[in-house]
Amino acid sequence: MKASQFFISTLKEAPTDAEVASHKLMMRAGMIKRLGAGIYNYMPMGLRVIRKVEAIIREEMNRAGAVELLMPVVQPAELWQETGRFEAMGPELMRVKDRHGRDFVIQPTSEEVITDIARQELRSYKQLPKNFYHIQTKFRDERRPRFGLMRGREFTMKDAYSFDRDVESGTRSYQAMYDAYCRIFDRMGLQYRAVAADSGAIGGDVSQEFQVIAETGEDAIVYCPTSDFAANIEKAEAVGLIAQRAAATQAMTKTPTPGKSTCADVAELLSLPLAQTVKSLVLATDELNDKGEIVKSVVWLLLLRGDHDLNEVKTSKVEGLKNGFRFATVGEIEDHFGTKPGYLGPIGLKKPVKVIADRTVANMSDFVCGANEADFHLTGVNWGRDLPEPDAVADIRNIVAGDPSPDGKGVLAIQRGIEVGHVFLLGTKYSEPMKATFLDENGKPQPMVMGCYGIGVTRILGAAIEQNHDERGIIWPNGIAPFTVVICPIGYDRSADVKAAADSLYAELMAAGVDVLLDDRGERPGAMLADWELVGVPHRVVLGDRGLKEGHVEYQGRRDTEASKMALAEVAAHLRAQLAA
Repeated sequence: MKASQFFISTLKEAPTDAEVASHKLMMRAGMIKRLGAGIYNYMPMGLRVIRKVEAIIREEMNRAGAVELLMPVVQPAELWQETGRFEAMGPELMRVKDRHGRDFVIQPTSEEVITDIARQELRSYKQLPKNFYHIQTKFRDERRPRFGLMRGREFTMKDAYSFDRDVESGTRSYQAMYDAYCRIFDRMGLQYRAVAADSGAIGGDVSQEFQVIAETGEDAIVYCPTSDFAANIEKAEAVGLIAQRAAATQAMTKTPTPGKSTCADVAELLSLPLAQTVKSLVLATDELNDKGEIVKSVVWLLLLRGDHDLNEVKTSKVEGLKNGFRFATVGEIEDHFGTKPGYLGPIGLKKPVKVIADRTVANMSDFVCGANEADFHLTGVNWGRDLPEPDAVADIRNIVAGDPSPDGKGVLAIQRGIEVGHVFLLGTKYSEPMKATFLDENGKPQPMVMGCYGIGVTRILGAAIEQNHDERGIIWPNGIAPFTVVICPIGYDRSADVKAAADSLYAELMAAGVDVLLDDRGERPGAMLADWELVGVPHRVVLGDRGLKEGHVEYQGRRDTEASKMALAEVAAHLRAQLAA
C-alpha cells in the first residue's frame, strides 16, 4: 500500500473527552471517530487492525475445530423470554419493538439463538460434539460509556458455543477453547493472564477470564508469584487470617468514641491496630408478591475486619442472599439497631437480624465494634461470651496483597488487567429451559452440555495500546499492527535516487509478503516520522540522498531508542528476520 492511496488523518491533540491513553491515541492516530456516546466509526487505519485481530481469531478457531456461522444482531424477544434473561438482563439489554408491536433485542450475546439452532439441528449423539462461532456486532446499553473502545456501547465480539453429550466431553471442549485462546493472545503479542472468574450474567459452573496486563485496567487480578494460582478479585478466595480463635483476655467495655464513626478513626483514637476492629455492613433481602410489591424484608448484618472491604460478588453466593440483596435503608437500620450508621454492631439489637461473619472475623477475639449507640463503641468483645456465634461464616471480603494464597504455596499479589476474553462451561443452563436435547445411544433425550467462549475483538485494540505505548504514540505488536513496516523516503518527490531506492525496497518487501506501506506523500521528515511513531508501525526504514550516497539506510524498531545504519541490500533480509522472530 502507498500512503497516497490510503487515508491518513492524524491529530496533534486528543479530543478533550478522551480519558485513557488508548482512547487518546486511537483518536489522534485516526483509527476511530466518535459518532455518539460509546459509538464509533472505525476508520481505515483502525479497521486494518480489527481485520488482523479477526484473522488470527478465525485461524485458531478453525484450527480448534470450530465452525463459523453468522447470527443476526436483532433477535426476537421470545427466545430471551424462554431463558428468563429478557427481564433479568436489566437496562443494558437494548429492547426494541417492530411496527407490529413485537419485542426484539439488539443482541449483547447469542446464547439463546445458538441454542435454538442446536435444538433444531443437533438431534443425535452422533452429531456431537459441535462448536459454532461467529464474529458479530454487539450492543450493550452502558450507563456510562467511557474509555473509547474499552467500554463502548457498540462493539465487535467473537463468541463461540460448544455442544456436548456430557460434562466430561464438555470439559474437553472447554479445554480446547482455552488452549486456542492462549494461542490467539500469544500470536497477538499480548502479555496476559488467564484467571478464575465469576460467571456473572452468562452463568455456568466454571469460567476463566483472559486479562491483558495494564496499569490502567479496570479489573484487579489476584495471583501468586510462586504458584499457578490466579483469579479475578471477584472470585479469588480469601482464606481466614486467624487459624484458631484465642481465648478472651479483656472484659467487654463500653468506650466513648465521640464523633468517631469509622474503624480507622476509632482505631486511631484508642491507639489500637485497625485489624482489631470490626466493621458492620447492613443488607436487606425482599420477598415480593406477584405484583412485584415487597411483602417481607429480612435484614442481614455482615461483619468484616476493619481493614477489609466487602466483595459483593462473593456475598451474592451466600445462602439466603443468592436471589439478590440491597443495602438497607437508614430507616431499616435505625429500626433494627436503634442508632444511625457509624456505630453499628452485633450486640444490643432492637430487632433480630441474620449475622454473617467473614472467615477472619469469626476467629477474632477481644475485638472492637459499634455499641449501637451514637459516640460509643465496645472494646474487648468475644464470641460465645458476649454474643452468640454468627448465623453463618463465609468468605465475603476482597483479597489484600500479602494474603496467603489459597493453594498454600505463597502469598498473593494484585495487578491491574483488562478483560479481553472469557470462557465458560455453561452446563445445561440454557439447554434445559430451551429443551435443547439429543437422543443418546438408548434413544433417550438428554440435555446438551454447553460451553460459551467470547473475545472482545474491538476491545483488544484498546487493551493492546494500554499495554504498548509511550509518549510518542502507539507501539503495536507485529501481529496486529495496521502495517508491519513503513518506508519513509526523505524527498521522495524531489530525488530520483530516493524514489528509485524506495520503490525497489517496497516492491521487494511486497513480493516477500510483508505488510508494508510506502509513504510517498512528500511530507517534511519531522511530520512524516511523527505520524508513524503515533500510529505505531513496528518497523521503520528511512531513506535519504545523503545516506544512499554513503551506502546505507536507517532502520529503527518502534521500541528502539536509536536507528541502525545498514546497507540497502540488507534491509529486506533484516526485516524478514525481525518478523520471523
